[in-house]
Amino acid sequence: MERTIDSELLLWKESRSRSVLLVRGARQVGKTYSIRKLSTQFAHLAEVNFEEDLPVGSFFKDSLNPAGIIEKLSAYYDVPIVKGDTLLFFDEIQACPDALRSLRFFHEKMPELHVVAAGSLLEFTLAEIPSFGVGRITNLFMYPMTFNEFLTATQGKALSTVIAKASLSDPIDHAIHKKLLDRFRVYQMLGGMPAVVEAYRSGSDLRTCQNVIDGLLTSFRDDFAKYKKRSPVMKLQEVFESVVYQAGRKFKYSNVSSTGNSQGYKDALELLVKAGLVYKVHHSSARGVPLGAQMNPNKFKAIVFDLGIHQRILGLDISDILIEDDIQLINKGSLAECFVGLELIAHSSPRLHPSLYYWHREARASNAEVDYVIQLNEEVVPVEVKAGTKGQMQSMAIFIKERDLEKGIRLSHENFAKFGNIQIIPIYAVSRLRDI
Repeated sequence: MERTIDSELLLWKESRSRSVLLVRGARQVGKTYSIRKLSTQFAHLAEVNFEEDLPVGSFFKDSLNPAGIIEKLSAYYDVPIVKGDTLLFFDEIQACPDALRSLRFFHEKMPELHVVAAGSLLEFTLAEIPSFGVGRITNLFMYPMTFNEFLTATQGKALSTVIAKASLSDPIDHAIHKKLLDRFRVYQMLGGMPAVVEAYRSGSDLRTCQNVIDGLLTSFRDDFAKYKKRSPVMKLQEVFESVVYQAGRKFKYSNVSSTGNSQGYKDALELLVKAGLVYKVHHSSARGVPLGAQMNPNKFKAIVFDLGIHQRILGLDISDILIEDDIQLINKGSLAECFVGLELIAHSSPRLHPSLYYWHREARASNAEVDYVIQLNEEVVPVEVKAGTKGQMQSMAIFIKERDLEKGIRLSHENFAKFGNIQIIPIYAVSRLRDI
């Protein structure tokens, strides 16, 4: 399956000024698959999985000198490790902190050798390595498949090309727009985990795909045991589920448990964020750029990293999603708002930690709130998400007037259009926000 990150990996391969590459992201998002795909551009692949091949970790114990390490790896795997011809791939590198420490020396002493590493839960290990990789490591962040990637995998490139070519003055043909909305509804059910998308495109029915999601959800919950030194497993499970139940509104630790005792939940949430399973949407006063400079760290929303995982935690059944109208569906967990947040993250720079912001009027007794605020060039732009084709935009109007802005964006089930200073973009075309 084609992934957007594939082009980034090829650029890294061809760059003369490349550093060692570290691909980061939650488990099962496709890191290993994409790196193995990159390896087809090389004569040889030397793949080291530190969770499977535990003895290999000993190669990094006595010395972090790259020459000695690759000599041992080449003999162990019977693969030549030659600059220009070999891709040296360290997978699940979080399981071997010494291997992580060695990456800086590969950059310094063997810059012409293509070295890529990948792992999950990396933030836990990196926190224990002072000044890791400063100026020596290139980071690429990877996420579940976007809607465009899902379309390409299941329908070919034609529909994605239609989205890419449409504009406010040249909207999508009505019949194709309806088909895209239908595909979007399926994506809402399945999410973007590659194993789920692969099952769907291979002919599995939706309920079988839902079973795949359930299996993934179980594996993520099982992973919580790996965090237990930092936070109790039960608190991690409670917070993970509460993120879904509180989606679309300010996250409150006091709402996680019915007992009202919020002790330990902050640490649990931070661990889930570090693991890439949860993203925060911070409040910003949004009076200018950068938005992060006006962030309130104590006021935020939170979303789970994948839409399919979200809907399974919520307990939505596929039959319900198929028959209910959009307004009823959105009230069951703010799926549309979560979708947009995840798309904004996935379409941001893959070299930076993702950042999301929303705005809420800070005046007393005010309910004015804009779902997302983004930076386009040097401008602040409000983004409202609607679950269907109707809905007031009073909050956006207030925000635009107070900030004296030129435009706002409405994401809905409507086609491309423009009404005054409001640009209407189909919800499935979040990827176009920055070039319309």
